[in-house]
Amino acid sequence: MKKAGFRDYVSLARIDHWFKNIFILPGAILAWIMGAQVDAGILVNLLIGIFSICLIASANYTINEWLDREFDRHHPLKKERASVVTDVDGRIVFLQWAGLSVVGLVLAYSINFPFFMTALALLIMGVIYNVKPIRSKDRAYLDVLSEAINNPIRFFAGWYILVPPIVAPSSVLISYWFGGAYLMAIKRFAEYRTIDDPSRAALYRASFKNYDESKLLVSAVVYAILSTAFLGVFLTKYKVELLLSLPFVAMLFGRYLFVGLAKDSIAQAPENLYKQKGLVAQVLILVVVMFVLLQIKLPFLEEMLEIKAVGT
Repeated sequence: MKKAGFRDYVSLARIDHWFKNIFILPGAILAWIMGAQVDAGILVNLLIGIFSICLIASANYTINEWLDREFDRHHPLKKERASVVTDVDGRIVFLQWAGLSVVGLVLAYSINFPFFMTALALLIMGVIYNVKPIRSKDRAYLDVLSEAINNPIRFFAGWYILVPPIVAPSSVLISYWFGGAYLMAIKRFAEYRTIDDPSRAALYRASFKNYDESKLLVSAVVYAILSTAFLGVFLTKYKVELLLSLPFVAMLFGRYLFVGLAKDSIAQAPENLYKQKGLVAQVLILVVVMFVLLQIKLPFLEEMLEIKAVGT
């Protein structure tokens, strides 16, 4: 086996996965809608903050690939990763993880302390997810939920870059969490189907010992329902007109399920989902619908949802 080179170590950081950090933007956008002031300085902080979170994510990816190298041998695609096909030096991996972590945290601290704590939480979750004795990725259902919690952490990151004059709504954070769990459950389902061998799947991912296709699909449906329910709570409290966007949210969940059911589904590589034109189109439609609903007032919706005392 050849020694790993510079490009091999860089590949561990999965820079091509930085696209996932787009989940920071909804937190920033909601903070702006809810009263945060935006100026040139804030926009600079947004760029620095996104880069900081990208570095923290790359630190997590670095230890993920290193600690998963023996498992990835059993995956039809991941067996070609540098950590599997080259002789990677663990000392260099640790230095890369530490370097990315330190630079990411220093940049985070330059923004503000709440953002720094959010970036630190993302780094800690990477350790919980990948490193024994906890290594939550080996435990069924906890693997999905512990990885999906990175979604509300990223939401918090966007929120704290702008620091609006209110606390982030818990209902939207929970919705974001279960929405991420839905995406991860579909990813697990797609991986399980692609491997198409329960014993080999368990060698690749320990949590697959306690999964099958039915369990993964049922869990995905549950996560989708919970995400939509908590989103409905938030929309009702914030602007009731936005409830009319829920059918479009449901259609987006349905489109993603359709993508996940495809043979060798691209859902296994979420960083490439932008190539799914139908999925991207539905996201854009949802954004447009929500923007329009933000601009209008429909009093009859409030009257329909008003709760009256019994006997009145």
